[in-house]
Amino acid sequence: MSNKSQALPIGYAELLTDIKQHVRHAQTRAMLAVNAELIRLYWEIGALINTRQQQEGWGAGVIPRLARDLHNELPEEKGFSERNIKRMLAFYREYPLLHFMPQTVAQTGTLSEVPQAAALFPAELLQAVPWGHHAELIAKVKDLPTRCWYMQAAVHNGWSRNILVMQIESAAHQRKGKATSNFASRLPAADSDLVQQTLKDPYLFDFLTLEPGFHERELETGLVAHLEKFLLELGQGFAFVGRQYHLDIGEQDFYIDLLFYHLKLRCYVVIELKRGDFKPEYAGKMNFYCSVVDDKLRHETDQPTIGLILCQQPNRVLAEYALRGVDKPIGVSSYELTRALPEALESSLPSIEQIERELQGMEGAADE
Repeated sequence: MSNKSQALPIGYAELLTDIKQHVRHAQTRAMLAVNAELIRLYWEIGALINTRQQQEGWGAGVIPRLARDLHNELPEEKGFSERNIKRMLAFYREYPLLHFMPQTVAQTGTLSEVPQAAALFPAELLQAVPWGHHAELIAKVKDLPTRCWYMQAAVHNGWSRNILVMQIESAAHQRKGKATSNFASRLPAADSDLVQQTLKDPYLFDFLTLEPGFHERELETGLVAHLEKFLLELGQGFAFVGRQYHLDIGEQDFYIDLLFYHLKLRCYVVIELKRGDFKPEYAGKMNFYCSVVDDKLRHETDQPTIGLILCQQPNRVLAEYALRGVDKPIGVSSYELTRALPEALESSLPSIEQIERELQGMEGAADE
């Protein structure tokens, strides 16, 4: 066979790429469709059980029997354990009003009785979230608007179940968009809100093990060594470019702590790590770095470079004043190496003295 007959026709590579994309998109749609039907099925089963319990006065004891009989009658079907059936019932009771089964509205009451849940959780959103995620959300997030936030974030970011739990435990919803910044005055209105919501305050680096008195270079090294966890904490869209990124300016050498490119914002992100409190001079240095990156690295289609200064204890008042006098969009956030316990939980934990008294009391009781 001649080489000519083996040559690929013009445009073949593009055709192959297009077909692969169509196949992947179809696979994704198929997976979403299967999940949507599963969520609907589980909701309907929960509705049936709830209706019977209300009409017949059945208690929770029917569920173990139902799980055994379903296993015997449908041995090839998975997902009908006692625990999962209880989850189906709980799922229905959390979201009794869904558009894909409007006839059950009469069974659950009028729309005015549960307006918040009905408005926050349309069927399309619930069906886009995997079943395992729903179990964690119902168990761990009782406030409905907060639960909706995590549900939307999980769908948008493609969080796995474990990552969702980690985000909930780190109170991600309270940290999003909290950085002190000058974005509103340095970026167009349409962009400033998006950039603001991309940053957090504080960032949690509890995956690091640093002793008190650590150096900034140790922090930097630790974050790069745990790059996957660091990127997860930064959020979706951050692509790592380099550490101690070299800039040659006026025959002098400068080094950016960490340089990223944000795929959604379409811009470079310069991150400087600082130990201790925020100092006004940090803003000037960051402004310099952003200017250089804009001139030397930024493509004509890129958005302006963003700076993020991470300190242990940023003084918001100082940061706001310092950022007023710089031209580049810069944010200032804090970072934590360990997450402080919530006050309610912290106050409920026994002190050392209380534990010792309890142990002494147990020893005295054993001697009697």
